[in-house]
Amino acid sequence: MQNYIKIRGAREHNLKNVDIDFPRNKFIAVTGVSGSGKSSLAFDTVYAEGQRRYVESLSAYARQFLGQRNKPKIDSISGIPPAVAIQQKGAGYNPRSTVGTLTEIYDYFRLFFARIGEVRCPNCNRVIQSQGIDKIIEKITKTGQNKEISVIAPMVRGRKGNYRRLFDRLLSEGFVSVIIDGALYSLDEDIDLDGRKKHEIGVMVDRLKITGSQSNAERVTDSVEIAVKKSGGTVEIEGISKDRDIYSTHYACPVCEISMGKIEPRNFSFNSPYGACPTCSGLGVKLEIDSSFVVPDDGLSVNEGAIVPWSSPITTRTGRWKGSARRFRFQMIEKISDELNFSMDIPFKKLPRKIKDILLYGSKKKFKFKLKSRNTAHTKVSEFEGAVTQLKRRYLQTDSEYVREKIQKSFMRDMECPECSGRRLKKESLSVFVNDKNIADIIRMPVKEAKTFMENLKLTEYNRKIGSKIVKEIISRLSFLIDVGVDYVSLDRKASTLSSGEAERIRLATQIGSSLVGVVYILDEPTIGLHARDTKRLLKSLKELQEIGNTVMVVEHDSQTIDVADYIVDLGPRAGVHGGNIVFSGTGKDFKNCTDSLTADYYNFKKEVRRPDKTRTPTGKEIALYGCSQFNLKDIDVRFKVGLFNCVTGVSGSGKSTLVEEILYKAVKNSTRGTKPVKTGGFKSIEGTDHIKRVINIDQTPIGRTPRSNPVTYTKVLTPIRELFANLPQSRARGYKKGRFSFNVKEGTCNKCSGRRLKKESLS
Repeated sequence: MQNYIKIRGAREHNLKNVDIDFPRNKFIAVTGVSGSGKSSLAFDTVYAEGQRRYVESLSAYARQFLGQRNKPKIDSISGIPPAVAIQQKGAGYNPRSTVGTLTEIYDYFRLFFARIGEVRCPNCNRVIQSQGIDKIIEKITKTGQNKEISVIAPMVRGRKGNYRRLFDRLLSEGFVSVIIDGALYSLDEDIDLDGRKKHEIGVMVDRLKITGSQSNAERVTDSVEIAVKKSGGTVEIEGISKDRDIYSTHYACPVCEISMGKIEPRNFSFNSPYGACPTCSGLGVKLEIDSSFVVPDDGLSVNEGAIVPWSSPITTRTGRWKGSARRFRFQMIEKISDELNFSMDIPFKKLPRKIKDILLYGSKKKFKFKLKSRNTAHTKVSEFEGAVTQLKRRYLQTDSEYVREKIQKSFMRDMECPECSGRRLKKESLSVFVNDKNIADIIRMPVKEAKTFMENLKLTEYNRKIGSKIVKEIISRLSFLIDVGVDYVSLDRKASTLSSGEAERIRLATQIGSSLVGVVYILDEPTIGLHARDTKRLLKSLKELQEIGNTVMVVEHDSQTIDVADYIVDLGPRAGVHGGNIVFSGTGKDFKNCTDSLTADYYNFKKEVRRPDKTRTPTGKEIALYGCSQFNLKDIDVRFKVGLFNCVTGVSGSGKSTLVEEILYKAVKNSTRGTKPVKTGGFKSIEGTDHIKRVINIDQTPIGRTPRSNPVTYTKVLTPIRELFANLPQSRARGYKKGRFSFNVKEGTCNKCSGRRLKKESLS
């Protein structure tokens, strides 16, 4: 096997015909100033070619789903193993993705609870055991007296397939009919099911009337026993109640008479109808009208437009709403204000609670409204529909996607599901416990705390034999998360809330858990956002990944990473057109003696970032936050100096992002007029926001949402350039406007421009 990844003539982006040999099965640090070509070499050359070769090795059928990958601009590359890239990008915005699902640890927890969980009744919390068949028959006979029932053996629950063999087998065993997705079919007919769809299939064992006679009791017993045997422990009875009654030999509460059925891993999946909370469909949140969006500024009066959906547009001369609907609404509010004796000119926040509730949520009391338009007048006796109630009704009833989207964007936000309290699962699934904790309790713990809980489990000898291997795997994967520095996150945390650095380290932990060998792992600044203490743990994990037989290539500036690297490649000497060259390649010992590298100068302390001689003078203005207590913040009070550079630091997971992004930023944003309110983190009060006119959050989210986005469009630099070219005499003579110089507008866009995006007329 070749011991080097040999690259010749790499010219991707600003790389200048680079030749480099990377040693395999080593820890390699690719460093250099920002824009020097590090990512172009590591990701756009090594990773891109590794992925392209992998795709080309697949069949033509598989390649059509993966798409064509372009060969990077190189003369040759040899010795490249399969490549895995772990980059700084969002973990995905699927609302169902969590840390637990991304790392696949949650799958092990589902299996763990399905195998050794203690089942309790969701109503009375009693521990329930499997019930005998005699008990089931007794219940059916007692509740179904003088009723005609159908005894059904469930055979298939929510699985794909056409099940022709099952139907043939049932027919040969003497069964006559089956119930498929709620419809009755005869086994003599040709049943053609769509194998790509999930089906519910039950075999009809018997149909009879319960009379209480001896012969009838024997028939009921025989039918139930056959059903239980065929289904593996479950029988369904139709005809006793409105819904089909399910009885199981597995679990049932003797007091509440609730049958739980067989406990399976899918019962703990919030992505499956068998486990997901029916109210929120497993999302943990529901989209609801938020009254703080309906009245964003309670310092305004009703006449001044405090209730936003009823306030626009307003005629400044009369203060009356335009349009008949708004005019009638104003007349109705006027009538209520007269009858309930409140003024429409005082600030909304000074109105009594009762009046606020009526304006927002309506009143069951009927009022007599006299409604006038320009040409007609009529009297209407009805209840008053509040602003929130009206928006909810319109959202549910409208056929217009535009109206629905506008209401959703302007007045709605995700609120915790009232049924499952954000835990995503059915109450039956949350009634299965291990050491007095259900699955939601454990995945809500920080990773470090969850690992401690799993290590200190108290299990019976029988459960230990069943679950020991699962527990070992869970602890191992939780340890990987701790090693990469994300021990403070919980497994139920949404993937969309992770920073790019956190998402990268979580993907790294998943890769470590997979234990692949013979792979080149390419990482993009994995230490970003980590405290020096946690960087050591991360580097230890990367070294272990390399030592089992992988090549680890890290694009990084961090000095600790350069210290432990087996091989260092420095690009430069500067950025952009002044970069793209190999300034240094070799061991750390040689790097310390390098005199041509700007990175080496700072690494060896020949140069340093000096503190400015003069600092700003405090203005005395402050923003004060009191009682901050979200996540791990413990009711703290904090002051930020206005007009100065404020730095918030601390170890990873200490609460820095929670304080600044979740509380400070959102609290100041809500206090800024003209902005839509957002849900803030937990705090008691804030002072000093009157010093701030505008607040901007600059985070680690990658810029650009489409393939058309680039730095000039994102920074809006292109706009004045387009205006400049549109105002040239040649452009005016040809009738060219700004759109002619935009690659996002039909007038300017072209597909034959050698990558310059514009039509040849625009380029001339």
